[in-house]
Amino acid sequence: MIPTLETKRLILRPHKREDFEALHAMWAHSSVYKYISGKPSTREQSWARLLRYAGMWQLIGYGFWAMQEKASGRFVGELGFGNFERDMEPRIGDTPEMGWVLAPEIHGKGFGSEALAKVVAWGDAFFKHDRAVCIISPENAASQRIAEKNGFRKIAETTYTEEPVWMFERRFRL
Repeated sequence: MIPTLETKRLILRPHKREDFEALHAMWAHSSVYKYISGKPSTREQSWARLLRYAGMWQLIGYGFWAMQEKASGRFVGELGFGNFERDMEPRIGDTPEMGWVLAPEIHGKGFGSEALAKVVAWGDAFFKHDRAVCIISPENAASQRIAEKNGFRKIAETTYTEEPVWMFERRFRL
């Protein structure tokens, strides 16, 4: 049910239980959480995240992929579309929300843009919605560049969990 996608340097595949330690280490690293939650993920939170990724595909028909580097075989991040029922304005509702997180060792090497381009192309073919959104901290210039490089444009400045975020939108090619 979960498609495997490939780029030049990555395999985008379903998450596996064996990803847990690398996933947890990534979410506990300050360069990852500083723009997302401001604090490291606990083991319990990381485990719940892993389970949520598997569950999204079953319940809503789409979700997140694990990023595996082809050269090393190691887990290096995750990205995809979700429905997180966020309590924020403007409401996201049923619009697919895109997100991505990269392991610190691959920051700044183009992996995010490479992976996002592949997943956006998948979304263009898959979704019946006319758009996707993402939310990014105003301080996270790297993620903003990845989003903009892949067709997202800022549409709102708002807050989520009492923190400022910018909402970006990308129209699907229907």
